[in-house]
Amino acid sequence: MSTLTVLASTIQANTNPGISPNTTGLPGLSVLQTGVGAVVFWALVLCVAALVVSAVALGFSKVTGRGGFADTAKSGVMWSAAAAVVIGGANAIIAFFANAGTGI
Repeated sequence: MSTLTVLASTIQANTNPGISPNTTGLPGLSVLQTGVGAVVFWALVLCVAALVVSAVALGFSKVTGRGGFADTAKSGVMWSAAAAVVIGGANAIIAFFANAGTGI
């Protein structure tokens, strides 16, 4: 085995600092979790409001024959639904990538 290979394996073995996430490292974590949970709740409420407003605008535009307005309202319906999916799945999305990152 060459000196370079031994040096590379030694450096690789010594680069893991052994740090993992914990819930006791800093005070106030429960307050932060509660605050983020409240933000998620209000974001979902706003998604519902946006969906309702967009759906009403879509119905109004169809009745009055305004095609351009209908296209914008359709976009509003889709964007509010997509935002709700991302917000609702935020925990799962972050957990997936955090678990994927541990294998790197």
